[in-house]
Amino acid sequence: MSPTTHQTEFLSWKILPARLDAAQTAWYLGFEPHEIPMLIAANLLKPLGKPARNCTKYFATETLEQLRRDEKWLARASDAIAAYWRERNARKRSAGGRSAGGSR
Repeated sequence: MSPTTHQTEFLSWKILPARLDAAQTAWYLGFEPHEIPMLIAANLLKPLGKPARNCTKYFATETLEQLRRDEKWLARASDAIAAYWRERNARKRSAGGRSAGGSR
C-alpha cells in the first residue's frame, strides 16, 4: 500500500486507537511525517513514555485531539517548522555558499 492509501484509510476510521505512531500523528494533526521530529525537538510534542532515540514513538490520541483544536498551538508548531528550515538553510548557505553548477 502506498503512503497516501494508508493515510486515506487511517483518516476514514471512525474510532482511533488510544495511541498513534509518528506518521498517524502527522496525518491527524495535518503535518508531514518528517515534521514530527521537528515538533518533538521544539518541545511542542511529547511522545508517550521514554522511548529510545531510535525507537518508534507513540502519542496519546486524547492529547493530540486537544492540540488539534488549539489554534495557538498550531501556529506555534507551524512557526517552529518554518524556523527549523530557515536555520537549516542559513547554515547551508554559510557553510558552502552556492552549490556546484550554479543552482541555488
